[in-house]
Amino acid sequence: MKKINLTNWKRKEHFDFFSKMASPTLGIVTEVDCDECFRNSKENKKSFFANYLHKSMIAVNSVNELKYRIVDNEIIEFEEIHAGITIGREDETFGFGFVNYSSDFETFNAELEKEIIAVKNCSGLRLNNDNIKKNLIRHSTIPWNSFSGLLHPTNFDQKESVPKITFGKFIIREGKRMLPISIEAHHGLVDGFHIAKYLNEFQNQLNTK
Repeated sequence: MKKINLTNWKRKEHFDFFSKMASPTLGIVTEVDCDECFRNSKENKKSFFANYLHKSMIAVNSVNELKYRIVDNEIIEFEEIHAGITIGREDETFGFGFVNYSSDFETFNAELEKEIIAVKNCSGLRLNNDNIKKNLIRHSTIPWNSFSGLLHPTNFDQKESVPKITFGKFIIREGKRMLPISIEAHHGLVDGFHIAKYLNEFQNQLNTK
């Protein structure tokens, strides 16, 4: 990881401006075409969830601004960002998981499967040191419904800089499966342009076998 020199940082004024707001979060809700990813998952007997989550993480790690975090009043750029996830249980609760990023799907999926088992075999939120890590991005999935808007709980912490990505249930429109996605980030670190870069690369990955 490296520390950003705020003196000559091109985003210094943007950061100062948005960081003074009670809620400096920027959020976008949209859809991506997951048709190819879904078909590829079924043909190759992969988990659709694991497949699109991995592709999302590749896209996250392609955008430098999504690697920026506020740590001890400094801006840090992490070399890699990992996956924070929520996993549902049969008792209708969920717990938190953490999966180290790897560009290799099989490596990533093996750790993801272990985390799923670990979460399902315990109770509560499964809070540990992972929930205070900064070098991750928080993913959630709402598999029961599609959505066109989303509201996250917040404590209005101006220094909360870990982005959140939420997926919904895909819907079929004009013969294609469309996956709803919400992404939120600290506006002092991330603009709509950078979210668009993530979404563009995520779509590229979804289209790749």
